[in-house]
Amino acid sequence: MSGTLRLALCQMPTGMDKSENVKTALEILAEAKAGGADMAVLPEMFMCPYSNRYFRAFSEPGDGPTLQAVSAAAKELGLYIAAGTIPEADGEKLYNTCFVFGPDGRMLAKHRKVHLFDINIEGGQKFRESLTLSAGEDLCLFDTPWGRVGVTVCFDIRFPELALALAERGAKLIISPASFAVTTGSDHWETLFRARALDTLCFTAGCGAARDEKGIYVAYANSIVCSPWGQVVARAGTGREVLFADIDMDYADRIRAQLPVLSARKPALYTRFESEAPAGGAGTEVCG
Repeated sequence: MSGTLRLALCQMPTGMDKSENVKTALEILAEAKAGGADMAVLPEMFMCPYSNRYFRAFSEPGDGPTLQAVSAAAKELGLYIAAGTIPEADGEKLYNTCFVFGPDGRMLAKHRKVHLFDINIEGGQKFRESLTLSAGEDLCLFDTPWGRVGVTVCFDIRFPELALALAERGAKLIISPASFAVTTGSDHWETLFRARALDTLCFTAGCGAARDEKGIYVAYANSIVCSPWGQVVARAGTGREVLFADIDMDYADRIRAQLPVLSARKPALYTRFESEAPAGGAGTEVCG
């Protein structure tokens, strides 16, 4: 399992009409294929306004019409598709879920966003996904002919433990459908994807929603791909765009051979520290 994967991040706008959003997604997926993509990623909540007010109204089960349309597109285009996220209805609960389809149209994996976006930035943005959505509790990886891919969703990228768990299970690329906030995006977006790339020695890819300054939620956009060396491979602007990047999965192995970060980790030690008292407290030796 190796070689070069042509990745397409489909940075698209999302409006108030679900059918128009799905139509736009299908159009931009076709553009990705026309550009030679092997795998395409859609943004977080690509078919739904990013607002607690609309998650329930726009929700669908995993076998609903939106994902049926994406599945059919994957088969028609012969494309791996990470279908952004949808508000997934499962009984009484809603999840912010990414479904992944193979080029035969079959569902390969799904990731329910683990870390919900609950923020209160002084003088900036407030949002609480947990008012409407439930958190996932699982890791998500899937295999491709080019190598293993891990999946996170937006706020998940802030948590190195999740990315490291994916890398330790063989991921060489971590994709993240996102709708990152403008409030934090200019300072944190690129830094986070470069940091997670360095933490894991994986390629990292964040597919943002296109920015609509008049929308109910203003996304940062700036879809990005970073290398295991921490370099920005490709970066989009703020509008509708297909961002392409050629991902050499073998490069991750070469960097890991030079910088044995993953093999040098000592998880048992870190776990022991977590169970002990804070620095300076009983049971903790403070050096320096």
